[in-house]
Amino acid sequence: MKLDLTLSKIAKITGAELISSAPQTKVTAFVTDSRVIRPGDAFIALKGKNHDARQFIPDVLKKGATVVLAEKGFDIPKNTKASFLLVDDSLKALQALAKYHRMNSTLKVAAITGSNGKSTTKQMLRAICETAGETIANMGNFNNQFGVPFSLLEIQPKHKYGIFELGASHPGDIEETASLAVPDVGVITNVSAAHLEFFHDLETVYKTKTEIAKCLNFGGTLVYNADDALLSRLNTEFKGKRISFGFHPGADLQILDTEKFSFTYKGEAYVLDLKLEHHDKLNAAAAAAAAIALGLYMDNVKKGLMNYTPMPMRLERLHQKGVEFILDCYNANPASMQNALEILGREIAKPRIAVLGDMKELGDTSKEYHRLVARQVLDNGVEYAFLAGPEMKYAYEKLKNAPGVKAFYAPTPSGWTKNLSAVLKKGGTCLVKASRSMNFENILKEI
Repeated sequence: MKLDLTLSKIAKITGAELISSAPQTKVTAFVTDSRVIRPGDAFIALKGKNHDARQFIPDVLKKGATVVLAEKGFDIPKNTKASFLLVDDSLKALQALAKYHRMNSTLKVAAITGSNGKSTTKQMLRAICETAGETIANMGNFNNQFGVPFSLLEIQPKHKYGIFELGASHPGDIEETASLAVPDVGVITNVSAAHLEFFHDLETVYKTKTEIAKCLNFGGTLVYNADDALLSRLNTEFKGKRISFGFHPGADLQILDTEKFSFTYKGEAYVLDLKLEHHDKLNAAAAAAAAIALGLYMDNVKKGLMNYTPMPMRLERLHQKGVEFILDCYNANPASMQNALEILGREIAKPRIAVLGDMKELGDTSKEYHRLVARQVLDNGVEYAFLAGPEMKYAYEKLKNAPGVKAFYAPTPSGWTKNLSAVLKKGGTCLVKASRSMNFENILKEI
């Protein structure tokens, strides 16, 4: 965090009750981890569903914390000289600070949401923006109601651009975080089956992702995928400034079906010496359209995309022991699973081996989507399928007697790693794909 606020100002921003003998004391940052508190630090005791940091307040005071922001309902130790900011909701207080900090900055902000491709698009856009000035972006999984405000609080005067990924597991999640980021550019990569345990249907996913449009800064631009059947509705439903991207002939930024990444925009054609898979062409187009909306030039777009380095465990290519591995263990949902298997199906090096784990949070549709995986395995010429997880058993039931593929199943990968090791001695291409919680990247350490 990079604050420069007095206690009285923080109290006003957060609606806190201030208990202090020195209300004009400056706070430059809040610490959230009680284990690293040092004398003079300010501590924010966040309270979540399964965690209440108020229990650590006596400890941080002993360590020398001079300011504590916490929810009401605890006893302030007697004879303490520390100042207290007492709030009704610690998360709302954190978010209020973050929004104030963002709105008092001068940087231009792009926020990115969608069912797939958010992180890759974020990294591509970040690479483009870094060619034009200091750029900040949220890291890893800091894309939820806690992570986004923490990321916004890292904004410094030196930053010219801010690129923030926004995730969603429930309706209303995007509006909650986008209203803090107040993006000058909002990007929606696509709408597909993800987190259906909470969304229930694609229409709800669409409504949640498009919440970002309501949170745009004055004069902001919406960037969206024209190839997406649901998002194409924005052509008529969204009345503000917009740039669509995609292979569709009606897209504002139209991707050309060429070997190298190329596109047209406002009658001009642009070609980059860059080979990308179909899905990454869409991600690159989203980043390019967002960069244009931020006011950057095509030279920035070209230079940034050429400098972009793919993120680990996202269709990451690794060559080990004569096998070409495609490691895609960061996330898995029906759309990304289909895409990964189609990539495997285009590989020349055989045998084609699919090592697949559960796609999580699909709710009542899980059985149907995991059975569909079996069809995609067959359609893409996979010779060996190694499946693990309670949900992937539905795919195995369809594959175990299917011609052309030899399928293995076990509740956990340990049940077939020896068989996998034996198959890998033949060489070929091996896709490793599962939801993050399955930890499938560890399979490479065991074979």
